[in-house]
Amino acid sequence: MTPLDPVRVEILANALRSITDETFVSLMKSAYSTNIKERKDHSTAILDSEGRLVAQTMASPIHVSSMLGMAATLRARYGAPDGGFQGIEDGDLFVANDPHVAGGTHLPDINLARPVFHDGRIVAFICNIAHHADVGGMAPGSMAGGMTEIYQEGLRIPLIRLFRRGELQQDILDLLLLNARVPREREGDYFAQIASCGLGHRRIGEVIEKFGGDAVEDAFRQIIVRTGHRIRQGIAGFPDGRYRFEDFMDDDGCGTEDIKIAMEAVVEGEKITFDFTGTDPQMTGNFNVTMNATVASVCFAVQALLDPECPNNQGLLDAIEVTAPNGTVVSAVAPAPVAARANTCQRIIDVAFGALKEAAPEQSLGASNGANTTLVFSGVDPRSGEAYVYLETLGGGLGARATKDGKDGVQCNITNTSNLPVEAIELEYPLLVEEYGLVEDSGGRGKYRGGMGIRRSVRPLDHTCSFNGVGERFRYAPWGVFGGQDGQPGRFVFTDADGTETKLVPKPPTSDLRPDQMITVETPGAGGYGPETERPAELAEADVTSGKVSA
Repeated sequence: MTPLDPVRVEILANALRSITDETFVSLMKSAYSTNIKERKDHSTAILDSEGRLVAQTMASPIHVSSMLGMAATLRARYGAPDGGFQGIEDGDLFVANDPHVAGGTHLPDINLARPVFHDGRIVAFICNIAHHADVGGMAPGSMAGGMTEIYQEGLRIPLIRLFRRGELQQDILDLLLLNARVPREREGDYFAQIASCGLGHRRIGEVIEKFGGDAVEDAFRQIIVRTGHRIRQGIAGFPDGRYRFEDFMDDDGCGTEDIKIAMEAVVEGEKITFDFTGTDPQMTGNFNVTMNATVASVCFAVQALLDPECPNNQGLLDAIEVTAPNGTVVSAVAPAPVAARANTCQRIIDVAFGALKEAAPEQSLGASNGANTTLVFSGVDPRSGEAYVYLETLGGGLGARATKDGKDGVQCNITNTSNLPVEAIELEYPLLVEEYGLVEDSGGRGKYRGGMGIRRSVRPLDHTCSFNGVGERFRYAPWGVFGGQDGQPGRFVFTDADGTETKLVPKPPTSDLRPDQMITVETPGAGGYGPETERPAELAEADVTSGKVSA
């Protein structure tokens, strides 16, 4: 057929984005858990017949790594010589989560993929991913520090069919639910994902019916090609050279501290390569990252610096080369634990920003909160007698930029989930939020100030619950750039019945929390940009009047 003209390609590109947006909202509104229906810790995407990413809803960029990992596993098992797939039937629906055998990034992120057939062959896959609040393992929430191998982290799901020719495989679902602490909530979230795949399947079928299968597949190809061209043009705007940077993780929760992530970025014309040689070996604790998540993190950093409006698809991923020695923190191999991998992904992004700050000073920013600070409360709700697991990851400060202050109290970079309102917490769980606000003066000072971190204090009501948490940037502060000061590190504080406060380690193990006790978390701020002596007078005055800093 004659290639589509640019106008029709753009029409189809918008139709595909509309499908990912609609399926995203459908999943959110159908889910049972607060982590999905309130915090939006999920994503939806469309892959082409070769398993290449064509469109993804712009919610959590980290999820692209899991989707592409699942696509690679599908190709490895069912790939045909012509580049398509064989052995997959209409009505099949696949589920997977394992980072080491199924392309995931950590076990709570459950991936689903449903093929779309036209004229007897696969033309696309409708995919989604959602973070389930618990998938079993040694600690409620499946995210606590102290895990030393992936077997402790929860249920590992290889690539398997949850539906076969449109029929639910009930024994498979029973197995998945049996290994979760709150099976009713898990079942609701699974069926929300299944329904979202069904909606996407119908919608893309309508697009194919209207425009034709050949036209849709040509649009897939052109969307990927033009994105690659667009991002390579942006790379060409960087000065050629070698740019190096390194940063450190606080610890792995198992006794190892000061874990180095080193990077060299090499720019040559339209080509950019990121090499992580010199990064420390994979950790005992669960902060390791598989290579697909490292690639997604680096691609996000490049996209953010060069072209934030660039579509998130295979063209972006193919334009950037990433290498790392196997068995390192950023390219971990089995049976490395990976549950808290988002913290390391955040640090990878900080390192990429740090490496490229001299190449793109006007687009650079101070280090953001650099963490995925996690709180998990679990127990039996005295109001209903049913078990509950409340998991949340909190934001913090966004790094200051060349023209403005960083934002306060936000999820940033690759996580990008929403705040869970106090009202939702107290409605859903037997917990009381005593305080929720910003940490004054936690943003690094400078010409432009880093964003402030979040403070939240929680106590259980009428019962004793379990608590565990994960913190990063609790020792290594978010750094400032070009003379900007560092942001304030985070911390966990335990308040006993008599008011005595005790600072906890960054990865506190699971412990009991009584109704007369309270946990407070203060998440990290962010780094400043430029020297404070250059701060505009009107902003310096507003800092004091707004309460950002003390007089």
